[in-house]
Amino acid sequence: MRIVALDTETTGLELSGGHRIIELGCVEIENRRLTGNEFRRLLNPGRKVDAAAFEVHGISDEELSDKPTFAEAEDEFVEFIAGAEVIVHNAAFDVGFLDHELSLTSSPLNKLESVCAITDTLQMAKTRHPGQRNSIDSLCKRYDIDASAREKHGALLDAQLLAQVYLAMTGGQISLVLGEESRADKRPATARRKTADSHAPLTRYEPTNEEKAAHEALLNKIDTLSNDGCLWLEKM
Repeated sequence: MRIVALDTETTGLELSGGHRIIELGCVEIENRRLTGNEFRRLLNPGRKVDAAAFEVHGISDEELSDKPTFAEAEDEFVEFIAGAEVIVHNAAFDVGFLDHELSLTSSPLNKLESVCAITDTLQMAKTRHPGQRNSIDSLCKRYDIDASAREKHGALLDAQLLAQVYLAMTGGQISLVLGEESRADKRPATARRKTADSHAPLTRYEPTNEEKAAHEALLNKIDTLSNDGCLWLEKM
């Protein structure tokens, strides 16, 4: 399935304060690979950027003054995400702003979910890492993803990092370009053979009868205490 990592930047944090989107950033993933196909637009919000928001993303009123409005960029944006599974970190925030922007245009669309599926990667991270910090920065550190360029927040940069976090968090190998080979695959076959052959043979140790009995007792205890039973016992 085609996946699009999405992020936004805004003039402030609260929709109730009349805040608007000023940047859209999207990154495409297909077959668990970053394709290099990206979408970024700076948008004129028709209002001032809050000082606190400027400190976060560094996008100024002057920089936005000659940019298109959301309504003017809507068709391109919708075309990019249409039919995809859109992954968003803390989806309630970004999707709330996007739904609001859609409602202000003359387009019949008023909900993002009408053109794409939405997955909240923050909720996904909380399920996988309960009780831990699950911000983008924390997840990048956890999965050893280079976020050194993130001196300020930016919709496209954050979407790029989110795409890599998602691939790492869902257990797949990250490949930055479609069709990119791993370094190991580029080594000569003789070099790969040499590495494989250089390992010493593994020594196998059989458990004693006492160890087998202790192991079986532990499995039986797990089976008794668990609501779903002990999976290992079913395989014995």
